[in-house]
Amino acid sequence: MGRAWAWAAGVGVGFVRACAVAGLALAVPAVWAGAVALGVHWGPANPWSWLLPVVLVVAGTLALCRPVCAGVRLLVARWTGIVLPPGYRQAPPVVQLSTGFWWNGFGYERTRRDALMDQRLRIRRQDPANRRDLRFVAVLPFTAGLPAAAPPVALAVAVVDRSVLAGLLAVVCSPFAWRPVVPVARRFLRPSTAMALAERVAELTAQRADATVAQAAEIRRIERDLHDGAQARLVALGLSLATAQRLLDRDPEQARSLIRDAQAGATASLAELRELVRGISPPVLTERGLLDAVRALALDLPLPVDVAAEGPLRADAPVESAVYFGVAELLTNAVRHAGATRAGVTLRQDEYGVSAEVVDDGRGGLVERPDGGLAGLRRRVDAFGGTLTIVSPAGGPTRVRMAVPCAFS
Repeated sequence: MGRAWAWAAGVGVGFVRACAVAGLALAVPAVWAGAVALGVHWGPANPWSWLLPVVLVVAGTLALCRPVCAGVRLLVARWTGIVLPPGYRQAPPVVQLSTGFWWNGFGYERTRRDALMDQRLRIRRQDPANRRDLRFVAVLPFTAGLPAAAPPVALAVAVVDRSVLAGLLAVVCSPFAWRPVVPVARRFLRPSTAMALAERVAELTAQRADATVAQAAEIRRIERDLHDGAQARLVALGLSLATAQRLLDRDPEQARSLIRDAQAGATASLAELRELVRGISPPVLTERGLLDAVRALALDLPLPVDVAAEGPLRADAPVESAVYFGVAELLTNAVRHAGATRAGVTLRQDEYGVSAEVVDDGRGGLVERPDGGLAGLRRRVDAFGGTLTIVSPAGGPTRVRMAVPCAFS
């Protein structure tokens, strides 16, 4: 009895699945048939009888193409657990550059609205997945739609004609009629090589835009620091020395006081310039390498940091700079936001590149916000084709790993 119930349940489930596949697979041919019927109804005497069906076929196919593909992917994933990635091109972020123009991944526009509209049109028109989806909806009715339609058609014939043979055919076919959709979807819905290349090009284009924005922001920061810091002090230093020169004969004591103040100002300006240079490219990173630079960074923090290394760590200068500033960002987060009492940094070299893992015993719950420091760190790592992995449960500990592929020097 148990086997009979299981067999009956399999037949019922198979029949429902066959109906779902047939409905999706035959949706586009149904539009074609309706357009042809409308053209025949109008008759050859009407000069528009051929144009409207063509328009309906094209518009209906384009409108139903992606929904049908999405429905098939959803059914295959739910019934078999096989996930077929859509592979559609993703819209890169629309960012405003220092020039005032908006970059949308394809070109520069004057307003954000124009940039978004141009981006949507270009992505929809240039996406290689369009050809894949059109090919799939053209193949699907014949490879999966007709077999899936066999059980419901046989059942309809059995009900109308009271045919036992048709009813038996519907029962026998139901558990198997929907299954051809799986190999067909795996063959025609997976991302092609051209789609993967297009996605990589779009990713590199977005990374170039991020690098341009980051470079402009860094230039503005340096300019601001120079203007508000060292430049202001040097202007004051020049005024003090000019005043001291005028007072040298009339009031030597006052002149000496101004010279002492100027000397102190020169010392402070030199310290600010050194701090600014250290923020751009720490001298210890250039002279001693990544490991010693991270150790020097750890000594300046108000919490104990254990720094360990596995293997030699001498990579190209841009890679070392990216890893160094990434470690600095993570340790700063541990001090300011996580409330950590201890942290550790492990630097490794392997055949894939250089990696840095930062662990702290803070409160955890680290969240990556689109405009936060972690998002900027991810963009910095992505520019080298690297990865950023964040594990930060509530209550800690927080573990972040950066991996950057590179050629070691």
